[in-house]
Amino acid sequence: MAERVWVISGPRLRWLRTAPDPRDVAAAAGLPSWRAAERLAGLAALRELLARVRPPLAGAGIVAAPGRPPRLAGAPGVAVSVSHDKDAVAAAVALDGPVGVDVQQVPDRDHDRLLRRCLGPWADEAARWPRAERRRELAWVWTAQEACVKAAGTGLRGRPWTIEIPPHATGGRWRTMRWLSLRDWSAVPLSCAFHDPTDGLHATDTIGEKRG
Repeated sequence: MAERVWVISGPRLRWLRTAPDPRDVAAAAGLPSWRAAERLAGLAALRELLARVRPPLAGAGIVAAPGRPPRLAGAPGVAVSVSHDKDAVAAAVALDGPVGVDVQQVPDRDHDRLLRRCLGPWADEAARWPRAERRRELAWVWTAQEACVKAAGTGLRGRPWTIEIPPHATGGRWRTMRWLSLRDWSAVPLSCAFHDPTDGLHATDTIGEKRG
């Protein structure tokens, strides 16, 4: 099955230059300025992606209740996801069930405890890697883990660090989800997970500027 999942990603400034939807501005009201900027950029990225792949939905209301994944008002069959970390933003759209996307900047310091938690059986091996590789792989693994629990609708309650994601991997399965780490497309760690109960892989069309 082709063209059923799409991802867009890029720097936050790209979307802060566009005029935000008034409903998105209302949704960000009351947030700290840095948090509001993240929210508005993420929603703008999602609207741009919708405009490209499902134009009639680009102006739909986006419902984002605290602790729950965002959804499109009046489009129950279309799943969406948004992620941001510092100046990186990503959004995803899927037509055949839940979707989760996660983007993370490579940390600028070691997180040994988190490394051991997230890499599990590979943690001892990772501890011997050069520092830059260790930090980079932690970020990549975390994006895949986080994308999976976002697609499952559980977020951190789903204990993403317990999902076994091999370092340097580009894809795999978790429960009824297929996850992909978009290493050939994005210099910033970026992963997407989506519902796929079959053994076949849904084609994923990534949209945006290739970085790195």
